[in-house]
Amino acid sequence: MSKKVVLMQGNEACVHGALYAGMEFFAGYPITPSTEIAEVSSELLPRIGGRFIQMEDEIAGIAACIGGAIAGKKSMTATSGPGFSLKQENIGYACIAEIPCVIVNVQRSGPSTGLPTSPAQGDYMQARWGTHGDHPVIALSPTTVRETFELTVKAFNFAEKFRTPVILLMDEVVGHLRENMEVPEPGELEVIDRKRPDCPPEEYRAYAMTEDLVPPMADFGKGYRYNITGLFHDETGFPTNNTEVAGKQLDRIMKKVENNFDEINIYEEYMLEDAQYAFITFGGMARSVKEAIRTLRKEGIRIGAFIPKTVWPFPEKQINKLVSDMDGVFVAEMNLGQMILEVQRASQERNKIHAINKANGEVITPEEIIKSFMEVHNA
Repeated sequence: MSKKVVLMQGNEACVHGALYAGMEFFAGYPITPSTEIAEVSSELLPRIGGRFIQMEDEIAGIAACIGGAIAGKKSMTATSGPGFSLKQENIGYACIAEIPCVIVNVQRSGPSTGLPTSPAQGDYMQARWGTHGDHPVIALSPTTVRETFELTVKAFNFAEKFRTPVILLMDEVVGHLRENMEVPEPGELEVIDRKRPDCPPEEYRAYAMTEDLVPPMADFGKGYRYNITGLFHDETGFPTNNTEVAGKQLDRIMKKVENNFDEINIYEEYMLEDAQYAFITFGGMARSVKEAIRTLRKEGIRIGAFIPKTVWPFPEKQINKLVSDMDGVFVAEMNLGQMILEVQRASQERNKIHAINKANGEVITPEEIIKSFMEVHNA
């Protein structure tokens, strides 16, 4: 029996992926180019008994999202650049309080209001370092409509399994793209729910040191009492000034992600089997890069691409090996150079690494990518 094939927009696929993963609550504030995520959520969530609420601003949007997650509901919010900036303090709160939720950022050109409906990838570094202090980050970036569906499910799974906020770092290209996609059947994709306590309420410690470093999370209102704070805290959740306790807590929340890097790390290798040269790119730019590769291959140039779908944590080992194996590596991104900084940091051979950038609100075309490659190749 053939699967159902539908014409779907990237932002729409994000909502359908969230519902597949079990989303029951959405709180946000509409902002271009993510608005369709709020619109579709407002239409579909009430049909399944879920809740949608439009808040008064972006800060309230993520605050309500965190509240929904604490109450036991899989929760999501969506925004774009200016709203993502406003959400940063509460993203840090969710990190230290270990609240599972999904934050979608459909990137647009900035800074500030910038070009509201134009594509960009200028929030790459902000996704990692936008909120202050040391904290774990998982950020995923899809390249197609189908991947948007699948990575939204993954984002919820990682949030629930590791009890942490997860960022879906989309861009306007993918968010507003329409493609035919096969809709996954129920049970086809793995769906993970958070670990909940099975001990008596009086024995529950919300931030206990467990073997997997991820303590069970009780739903508020279900008889388990614990404190939630943005301060460093002990196993009960109450604030502490004990530096040893604080250090152990930070170490635990960092290692619960670091120790599971192999599971979290998702990437695509495109035509790299015999490649002498490679592009590194992410999100919507992968589409232009693949077209450029197909054209260059016809000219006899052996070139491929490494496309991280997990953009944070950064795949350092894979990048280091890739650069060492290639005669040249070209990092294509719709900004003035952000991912390339990580590529350079991960590699011992920086002289091989070249930038292809554009940040005026337009995509980098395959022709522009080919031109930039040939300028270095023929030099």
